[in-house]
Amino acid sequence: MKYLFILFATLLLNISPASAQSDKEDVEILQATYGKEKKELVRQYLKAPKDSVAFWKEYDEYEIKRKAIGRERLELLRQYVESYETMTGPVASKIVTKTIENDKKYSELYHQYYSRFSKIIGSVEAARLFQLEYYLQTMIRETIQENLPGIKELDKNE
Repeated sequence: MKYLFILFATLLLNISPASAQSDKEDVEILQATYGKEKKELVRQYLKAPKDSVAFWKEYDEYEIKRKAIGRERLELLRQYVESYETMTGPVASKIVTKTIENDKKYSELYHQYYSRFSKIIGSVEAARLFQLEYYLQTMIRETIQENLPGIKELDKNE
């Protein structure tokens, strides 16, 4: 069960438990999940950027940072999956605290890159980009949440 969940979460999050996963594997995962590679989704969703080279350079940098934060999130999911059967108050508190910190990192990244993207493609197109990003992240998180055992399902005392 734990192995299947980690594999499932890895596929859905498009991140790897180890940073050695190749870009080819990333593309294959996204193609299987969404039918298109993420860059192509972005390309189709946005109007053609005026400064295409600058935009894609910035976008690639953004994706590297986003995936690093995603790997941290996956590690938290792994910790939860490995400990939910024997969950204690301190472990739960640590995981929740680190998850909140991880959410802050995502928000800071979004804020930083919204500003950068706005300078290159304009505020409206940058907003459209983040609308797509929020949509994808929400769908991924919803799917993961549906597969995690809930606190009430646990039969443990703190």
